[in-house]
Amino acid sequence: MSTIKAITLDEKIICTIPEVQNEKRQALHDIIAKNHFMPDNDIFGDGPYDLHLSIVNDRDLAFTLNDPDSQEKLGTIILRLSAFRKIVRDYFQIAESHFGAVKARSIANIETIDMARRAIHNEGAEILQQALQSKNVATDTDTSRLLFTLICVLHFRQERRS
Repeated sequence: MSTIKAITLDEKIICTIPEVQNEKRQALHDIIAKNHFMPDNDIFGDGPYDLHLSIVNDRDLAFTLNDPDSQEKLGTIILRLSAFRKIVRDYFQIAESHFGAVKARSIANIETIDMARRAIHNEGAEILQQALQSKNVATDTDTSRLLFTLICVLHFRQERRS
């Protein structure tokens, strides 16, 4: 089974917000621990892969696949950012509400907001899973959720830069 062996994000702009850094660290850890990521073998080989996520030209999301041993570039999968902008904005809004509720220690608010946050996160993961599938990349729901988290981190940098 093909998997992601290592994953990196474009680090041109460093986000120092602790909550975003925690989300990023947890997603990176979890995706390496367990993932299902299977691009078309005829194009990218059998894997495993080192994956680099970046935003290019302010409008595309690039999944660059490298051989983990030789670091040879195997190819890049490009997805349009426009497919994710609305769901990421919705996710940012609910995440900000969640972070505020956590700081205020309002358990009832945290639970309600967290349910909405999970629903939006699931929707984003589904959009990503379908977009990757259109590029002949199979993923499972958990991997798509973690990748969506990392896309949000990249978007966060992108949105704050504009």
